[in-house]
Amino acid sequence: MKNFFSIVCAIVLAGAFFSCRSTKKLQTAINKKDTVITGKNIAPDSLKGGNELFNTLNRNRIDFKTFSAKIKVDYEDSKGKQPDVNAFVRMHKDSVIWISINATFLSIEAFRILITKNKVIVMNKLKKQVDEHPFSFIEKIAKIPLDFKTLQDLIIGNPVFLGDKVVAHKVTENRILLSTIGKYFKNLLTLSANNNLIERSKLDDLDVTLNRTADLSYGVYEKKSGFFFSSKREITVAEKTKVDIKLDFKQYDFNTELSYPFAIPKNFKTN
Repeated sequence: MKNFFSIVCAIVLAGAFFSCRSTKKLQTAINKKDTVITGKNIAPDSLKGGNELFNTLNRNRIDFKTFSAKIKVDYEDSKGKQPDVNAFVRMHKDSVIWISINATFLSIEAFRILITKNKVIVMNKLKKQVDEHPFSFIEKIAKIPLDFKTLQDLIIGNPVFLGDKVVAHKVTENRILLSTIGKYFKNLLTLSANNNLIERSKLDDLDVTLNRTADLSYGVYEKKSGFFFSSKREITVAEKTKVDIKLDFKQYDFNTELSYPFAIPKNFKTN
């Protein structure tokens, strides 16, 4: 059970990163003739098209007031595959993220987490213990720079670390490749050519001494409440160690009335 909190922290990164096997598939798919052209050789028209696509991605972000979901989570780290869990997530935009982690093999709620812009409160129901941390604790566990808004986008499936500058753009028969650069990462995005939906996003740290990489894969888009939502995702975050996660959104809803219960039992120890 000691890996449960690592799973929790992985879940809140649910934008979707895909495994090393998928990374190899991406590198195969982007073969020599489809490689993005960068630097002085990039055509002005291509860069203009890339900037237009960049603006389209920002305009098409999922907007919401509230969001709720049930997510089946498969998790694997350096110690091997961990027990499957179900995560129940509730969010109120720019205010609170509530997560309940249920151990499927025990059929009980193991953790309840409340996240705000300033703090993270973790209720460990297995140990009858409550721990409070600053929001920066998530960054420490996740090993990537996060603020509350980025965390929301990861869960909803909006593009993250999109950067502020387009450095390359390439159109192939079935896909569009867009390369951007931001404060922390270089981001290579692969989009479907017919609808501009993100299929993959490969992040590489600008600081080579950190050697952080993150691969995001978005699949099975469904249109609901006027938005295209990716209901199946895969996640890999790597620095010194690697974590692979698969997320299957079994249920999800936008803009319904939600509660965020977090009553702490009197017999729980508070740290």
